[in-house]
Amino acid sequence: MIQPHPTLSIARQCRLAAISRSTFYRVPHGESDENLVLMAEIDRQFLETPFYGARQMTWHLSAAGHAVNIKRVRRLMRLTGLMPIYRQPRTSIPAKGHRLYPYLLRGVRVDQPNQVWCADITYIPLAKGFLYLVAIMDWWSRKVLAWRLSNTMDVQFCVDALDEALGRHNPPEIFNTDQGSQFTSWAWTQRLQQAGVRISMDGRGRYLDNIFIERLWRSIKYECVYLHAFAGGREARQGIGDWMTLYNHRRPHAAHGGETPAGVYRERLSASGPGSRPDLHPTALVA
Repeated sequence: MIQPHPTLSIARQCRLAAISRSTFYRVPHGESDENLVLMAEIDRQFLETPFYGARQMTWHLSAAGHAVNIKRVRRLMRLTGLMPIYRQPRTSIPAKGHRLYPYLLRGVRVDQPNQVWCADITYIPLAKGFLYLVAIMDWWSRKVLAWRLSNTMDVQFCVDALDEALGRHNPPEIFNTDQGSQFTSWAWTQRLQQAGVRISMDGRGRYLDNIFIERLWRSIKYECVYLHAFAGGREARQGIGDWMTLYNHRRPHAAHGGETPAGVYRERLSASGPGSRPDLHPTALVA
């Protein structure tokens, strides 16, 4: 939104920003309570059946007693950023005019921290609204290196998380994401290129290309988000922050024989020499 200015009128600010005055004065109403309930149900079901498209999800909701049609379900799935795992046209839409990068992890053996990082965005339901959560994970150790919450899908909260991860740790050799507009944007790719990181991107609709962070979403939603039903952003930030600390430092992980992600990350770096700056207290901001 345009902020008050001591010398520029509202009309002048709108002309400079190339928006109409009606847009400036418009107050967004958000989604209805009914749609928020549907979005939460869609999110829960998608964790169980990530291959459901809009048609199957419509059938599921109808069977559960919700009066919905496919157009409504498709819009709500797009709003929450949910895409079925099979290949289909335009499931993850890159920023217009931005370059797509090849998938670099096929056949690559990942056997050390800071070799490959990955990132993804998920939807976090609240009592009255929703937020988006981005997380950056070390592929080998499964440690969450940084995360951010935002009430929009703007690229800045992703870049803020990336800056935090790069500020605390040595950069990875490869960074893998999907083809979403945040990760194909100039701000994101330029930051990685400046750090000397090779960029890798999943194929469209390829849920399994980024499977480890998809498992993180399943864990955080069933172990934290759905249990607490956060009322607002402040509660969500605190609750998710507490869970991230638990996940990294105290929760045993099957991939490493019951050791924690932070523990194996730190031990491997210590064994191989300097590789990362000391961990700071985990923080995250609502953008």
